[in-house]
Amino acid sequence: MKIEPIGIIHTPYETKNECPIQPIYAAATIGRVEVFAAYAGGLKDIEGFSHIYLLYHLDRAGEIELVRSTFLDDEPHGVFASRHPCRPNSIGMSIVRLKERDGNILVVEGIDVLNKTPLLDIKPYVSRFDCIEGATEGWIAKTKWRPKPQGIE
Repeated sequence: MKIEPIGIIHTPYETKNECPIQPIYAAATIGRVEVFAAYAGGLKDIEGFSHIYLLYHLDRAGEIELVRSTFLDDEPHGVFASRHPCRPNSIGMSIVRLKERDGNILVVEGIDVLNKTPLLDIKPYVSRFDCIEGATEGWIAKTKWRPKPQGIE
């Protein structure tokens, strides 16, 4: 299997300590998604979507541990039952608001990614497909840690 980046994500976050742990905690943060020229044709009609999924390579994630504590809980959990960045295939995913498109550049809001992160794919968020009524949050529902999301009063 060979996966090549289709672009690069530009954000204000240069270090892991600066970077929020989920898009909701970066609600006001603006980023730019640069799609390489060879793939820019694939952006046709993307402007009609308010939100998009960004799939990216967690190129600075760190050591892989299959069971570890997370940012939300000191109790160890399996990596596949968490969103921890240190994963076997180092694939990250964020849902961001699409503000505008300028050629091969997408301006997005709510970005929680390190600057210069390799972009692997983009998919539109479609509420009738992606919003699952009655979905549960597993162990995360039991955590007490609930910081106020940035930009939300």
